[in-house]
Amino acid sequence: MSGECCLQFASAVIAKKRADKITTLAKLSTPTTSAVSSPSLSVSLPSHFLQTKRTTSGGERVPVWLMRQAGRYMADFRKYSDKIPFRERSETPEIALELSLQPWRAFRPDGVIMFSDILTPLPALGVEFDVVKGRGPVISSPLRSLEQVAALRTLDDPASSLPFVAPVLQALRSEVGNASTVLGFVGTPWTLAAYAVEGKADKHCMETKKMMRRDPELLHSILEKLSEAMAVYVVHQIDSGAQVVQLFDSWAHHLSPGQYAEFSMPYSEKVIAAVKRARPDAPLILHANGGTGKLDQLCKTGADVVGLDWSTSMRAARAEAGDGATLAGNVDPMELFGGEAAIARAVERCLVEFDNSGSARGRHILNVGHGVAQGTPEEAVGIFCELARRSAATLAEKSKAAAVAA
Repeated sequence: MSGECCLQFASAVIAKKRADKITTLAKLSTPTTSAVSSPSLSVSLPSHFLQTKRTTSGGERVPVWLMRQAGRYMADFRKYSDKIPFRERSETPEIALELSLQPWRAFRPDGVIMFSDILTPLPALGVEFDVVKGRGPVISSPLRSLEQVAALRTLDDPASSLPFVAPVLQALRSEVGNASTVLGFVGTPWTLAAYAVEGKADKHCMETKKMMRRDPELLHSILEKLSEAMAVYVVHQIDSGAQVVQLFDSWAHHLSPGQYAEFSMPYSEKVIAAVKRARPDAPLILHANGGTGKLDQLCKTGADVVGLDWSTSMRAARAEAGDGATLAGNVDPMELFGGEAAIARAVERCLVEFDNSGSARGRHILNVGHGVAQGTPEEAVGIFCELARRSAATLAEKSKAAAVAA
């Protein structure tokens, strides 16, 4: 379905009652575990991790995708976001599919991530939210008591409680075939708990930090519930077609290393361990915003890939993580506001600092250190992806120059 036709369809669909819409859309693609075979992906190398042919005349290039690559920086995306509320966009499979595919059509990244939100599963647990223009996510009844936690539902049947997820992932697999890798994603228990307790984005994470100090057991009980639910949700995404799933710890920057060790890392570990027991071949990425100072913990969670923000150098991160770690990142997304030469310098610095050689060869996935920002020139994202496609030649040239200098 073309973008314009999809937009016309969406305008008609959102006029219906939500229950009627979900019933109609469910007929388009009934989620089944057998519809998509379990991915047999090796996680030792990104060349297997992102299933796309990346061998060029200059050697093997670095794979690339961008967090928030489907976003308001794209004019085609704004045709939807300016007219249709967020949850209608993310919970209507035809629209979510179109928005997921827009950057794929435009820039051909090696990963195509489902358009959704980390808060998407919360209503299935009994935590309703809305996304208010100019304010972001708002939860009208924040989790502040043990009674509220006890009343949370379990995520026993995500195919029924989140019926729009499987159709999007299945359709993405059909659309991109083997030309790219389909990614799903979830929020980590800590980040979801912080949103649920705060009821909104808060720069101080005030209510959650107070709970952490005054009633840590209550916070742990919330984290435990969310860990169980997110493990189920990740498996559901994999069974629905996601070849890779990323865990976003978007609020990790609110935590000291010690707090991270108590309130975030153990619960991310629980999710990862549960998924690995159920779907051992599915690669998992863990990206922590504010992961600097916590990299040693991130590398011990069991995640196959650790995503880095831009607050550390790739050289320092690789030295700490070791040659056996696969790392993703970590260009500052603000570099995309520079011209082509500035973007090229930033990408080259990231590639060279990783030093894609020896036992670390093939263990780097190029990405930005946080999501693509609103207002980013679309052509800048195209340049970023093209630089990754040229990365084999870039790295070969730098290696040759280094050898001559030596």
